Amino acid sequence: MHTQKSLIFYCDCIMEDQLAKSTEERTFQYQDTLPSLPVPSLEESLKKYLESVKPFANEEEYKKTEEIVKKFQNGVGEKLHQKLLKRAKGKRNWLEEWWLNVAYLDVRIPSQLNFNFAGPAAYIEHYWPPKEGTQLERGSITLWHNFNYWQLLRKEKLPVHKVGNTPLDMDQFRMLFSTCRVPGITRDSVMNYFSTESEGCSPSHVTVLCQGRVFVFDVMHEGCLITPPEICRQLTYIHKRCHSEPDGPGIAALTSEERTQWAKAREYLIGLDPQNLTMLEKIQSSILVYGMSDGSPHVTPEDYSQVTAMILTGDPTVLWGDKSYNLISFSNGVFGCNGDHAPYDGMIMINVSRYVDEKIFENEGKWKGSEKVQNIPLPEELVFTVDEKVLNDIKQAKTQYLKQASDLDIVVYAFTPFGKKLTKKKMLHPDTFVQLALQLAYYRLHGRPGCCYETAMTRYFYHGRTETMRSCTVEAVRWCQSMQDPYAHLHERRQKMLQAFAKHNEMMKDCSNGKGFDRHLLGLSLIAKEEGLPVPEIFTDPLFSKSGGGGNFVLSTSLVGYSRTRGLVVPMVHNGYGFFYNIRDDRFVVSCTAWKSCAETDAEKLVQLVFHAFHDMMQLMNTAQL
Repeated sequence: MHTQKSLIFYCDCIMEDQLAKSTEERTFQYQDTLPSLPVPSLEESLKKYLESVKPFANEEEYKKTEEIVKKFQNGVGEKLHQKLLKRAKGKRNWLEEWWLNVAYLDVRIPSQLNFNFAGPAAYIEHYWPPKEGTQLERGSITLWHNFNYWQLLRKEKLPVHKVGNTPLDMDQFRMLFSTCRVPGITRDSVMNYFSTESEGCSPSHVTVLCQGRVFVFDVMHEGCLITPPEICRQLTYIHKRCHSEPDGPGIAALTSEERTQWAKAREYLIGLDPQNLTMLEKIQSSILVYGMSDGSPHVTPEDYSQVTAMILTGDPTVLWGDKSYNLISFSNGVFGCNGDHAPYDGMIMINVSRYVDEKIFENEGKWKGSEKVQNIPLPEELVFTVDEKVLNDIKQAKTQYLKQASDLDIVVYAFTPFGKKLTKKKMLHPDTFVQLALQLAYYRLHGRPGCCYETAMTRYFYHGRTETMRSCTVEAVRWCQSMQDPYAHLHERRQKMLQAFAKHNEMMKDCSNGKGFDRHLLGLSLIAKEEGLPVPEIFTDPLFSKSGGGGNFVLSTSLVGYSRTRGLVVPMVHNGYGFFYNIRDDRFVVSCTAWKSCAETDAEKLVQLVFHAFHDMMQLMNTAQL
């Protein structure tokens, strides 16, 4: 369907020169003509699944799983597959609703810490090094660029992402602004208030959180976007009031709570005073939430660990955990984003962050327009009616959140000896380069292969989101073993590494083209559940979860693009790692998370071993000719 080359440089293509130049094409114009999400062949999916469990099984275990799979294929699996095909006939994306519910909205653990993605802005690498006293001025410029991006989306002037001439699904961009998750007793929902100009009105206010208080102000005045000096006046007003008056109750902390708890607390809050619902809806519908923190995180271009920790695990009152877009500012003029993962995937936030970063860079971190400030209405404070129970709910939410947050270890380092330029010169795909280095690092640290989830994008298809690409292949493990074998010749190690590269690239191509198998297996298990059938043995077989199935991957990973923008999430399992990386011409920036309470994992060690593996791999390419 697409050439290998076009897929390999997928992110490059999306990012290069497609940020926000005015264009004839409208952002959402191809949505109606995108192909439906395909259902892969059952035989192919099961064959790929069997291959993926091999690294985690001895001969006897593998034989047993092989029999289970054969039985499934010739029996209940075929019946379920036919039902899935029938479902796919009536929907342009058979997975969409299921994925949203099963992966996100039905889950009851706190979503803010366990699912949200977070990442620091890279402005410190050019015109905005950390500097006290710059928070308000820089904040107003950052917000203004974000509102410009919002306007581009409203006017459908954000260019359609393409690979070659093939358009990709743009629907997730509707979910970036004016979108919020709302807790439910058994299932949450996603509220989206965004409209394009041709569709009608869209909310034009922003929410600001500061010292436990909540303010809103409109970013449009007499039909025009307000300017950075005008935004700065609004932020200054809020900041002064919050630092000269008592703190507010910190309602936002409730969003960090376990989902059913938060749903009950929210119902109680609304029952207390109907005005509370009006104010909650004001926050939910706002373009984004802007948090002003008094924190002053340490950050350098080589070490983003502390600032990232403060964005993901810091003060729960400076962000609304359910909001699709939180922009957080610190007193030293450092920034970051935090967003709910349910409505969209990381590449969307990366895109807006990259746009803002490039605009700040282009304008040397300054506002070069008029300093005139019009007489615009002052921000309005949203003062919630609270009682002892609400205050106690907030206190309890903060306690449980900070307890779990303090258990998370976050390491974000830059590897600077080389980057994409050198790997491409050696004809090695940079994404595969990082993935194989991670496999080797995990193997060296833990003495066994690590089942690994790498995000593959399926945006060639209508409302396509992601597929699981299982990076721990038989080929990768053979290579890791050769690297640990003192008798293995350099030539053999290099050959095995190149075989692992080829396998990885081929699988990524398949996954992006709708030929992965994890989402297919999920669909089959959900059909069985909906039909009230017993859970098929393929899903209860120990090798299913041992190889990562059912959300049990010890390595949860993703490429975060080819720009300065970075982000991460927590590990998928308690004894696992979250591992996210940026690929740049001269460096790799690696973000790793692990739980401190797990004695066997060590984020710092894993990252150092990945850096060590980078050198080893490059050395193989340099010395293999000798």
